[in-house]
Amino acid sequence: MVDAAVLEKLEAGFKKLQDATDCKSLLKKYLTKSVFDQLKDKKTGLGATLLDVIQSGVENLDSGVGVYAPDAEAYAVFAPLFDPIIEDYHVGFSQTDKHPAKDFGDVNSLVNVDPEGQYVISTRVRCGRSMQGYPFNPCLTEAQYKEMEEKVSSTLSGLEGELKGTFYPLTGMAKDVQQKLIDDHFLFKEGDRFLQAANACRYWPTGRGIYHNDKKTFLVWCNEEDHLRIISMQMGGDLGEVYRRLVTAVTEIEKRVPFSHSERLGFLTFCPTNLGTTIRASVHIKVPKLAANKAKLEEVATKYNLQVRGTRGEHTEAEGGVYDISNKRRMGLTEYQAVKEMQDGILELIKLEKEA
Repeated sequence: MVDAAVLEKLEAGFKKLQDATDCKSLLKKYLTKSVFDQLKDKKTGLGATLLDVIQSGVENLDSGVGVYAPDAEAYAVFAPLFDPIIEDYHVGFSQTDKHPAKDFGDVNSLVNVDPEGQYVISTRVRCGRSMQGYPFNPCLTEAQYKEMEEKVSSTLSGLEGELKGTFYPLTGMAKDVQQKLIDDHFLFKEGDRFLQAANACRYWPTGRGIYHNDKKTFLVWCNEEDHLRIISMQMGGDLGEVYRRLVTAVTEIEKRVPFSHSERLGFLTFCPTNLGTTIRASVHIKVPKLAANKAKLEEVATKYNLQVRGTRGEHTEAEGGVYDISNKRRMGLTEYQAVKEMQDGILELIKLEKEA
């Protein structure tokens, strides 16, 4: 049973959602009275309640999704709410579907999508991972944050070859190091209101850190939104090289740190939009002719399940005809299929841009 104070906050939050006529979040759509009554008294083994799940969406009525998982078990305990939201967001992944086993495929079969270097400015592939045995942000203690950072930094310092690099803890970071990381667009900042409302920024900056290799083509964020964000990137369009580097890194880290995984949902992370493969492969691409014909751009994006964003990410404009284009599907397909889908879509866009 949850305590009276939590129950009171839950009732108030539920009422606020019901009264918010202009709220369009998936939380509002699927937290019906019967689902609410079914879940309001439940707790995970680590003590997370429905309040932990919905508090960000209740506070930010303009959320698109509005829920976060306070720990891995929350996806099972609060399934009557999470499952329909996951099905709605990850179109085509139904509540009876099972995410396929991890499969990075033939890493040598992916190509450089723009060998002449005319269109693709940069390429990036990232994935999220959670460390087994630890809750997600809202339920972590300060001691756990420190313990995790220690595990992560010692694991990463064991990497060799092109992955070899340096771990920079946010705690006590020198101003010049901080400025350099900001200039390189590497440093994540505190203060995202959606994460703060979800209680994901506690004890900041304790337990947070950034690792990058010497060439700055491989990056790991520790305890920003997820326990680990593993990122491979470089200028130009050599998707094959970027993907190979990511796969090598993830495989090496997993040998030392086991990850949270579910039979049905794949890799488990804090946000339900980022389950399954958790892979987002993206390019910054300059397609001025297609930019003038937005309908054609959207048509190709839909065909290859691509997400088209502005230059600076979600909800931003394309600056100078430069778009951020990435794979949209993360569930119900393998890692390789997700990246291949993005590759094929980008090749098609470049072909159309040349012909336009």
